[in-house]
Amino acid sequence: MKRLMLDTCVVVEMLHNAKGMDKDVKAILSDPGYVLCISFETIRELIVLFNCGRLHSKLWKSAKDVISNVVNDIQIEVLPLRLDIGDTYSQLQLNVEMNHYDPSDHIIISHAITERIPLLSSDLKFPFYRSQGLELIEY
Repeated sequence: MKRLMLDTCVVVEMLHNAKGMDKDVKAILSDPGYVLCISFETIRELIVLFNCGRLHSKLWKSAKDVISNVVNDIQIEVLPLRLDIGDTYSQLQLNVEMNHYDPSDHIIISHAITERIPLLSSDLKFPFYRSQGLELIEY
């Protein structure tokens, strides 16, 4: 089975708007040939979003509930951060033309490059990183 890394925006869409999600994205996410993965950085981002009140549901009483939903209910594998990912991160050339300075995005991109996992994202700033080894699936 091939792994597919999801950007945080994809996970948020899955949590909030699964019914309204683009049909092509739904098809990719439901493809049994993929194991869905996220970087631990996405877990950190989800916790921050929940704690700031920007991610909410009647199902969740705490950030721990959000993480449990992602891991157990949606069944997304969480990949740990390692030093080699930090090495890729330290060498990443930034998309300054589009003012892309989001360190969380850069960690997720570096994680996908290091692990050689395609990254699913709707972020318009991500195609820049293809020349550095990012395999991007855009929607």
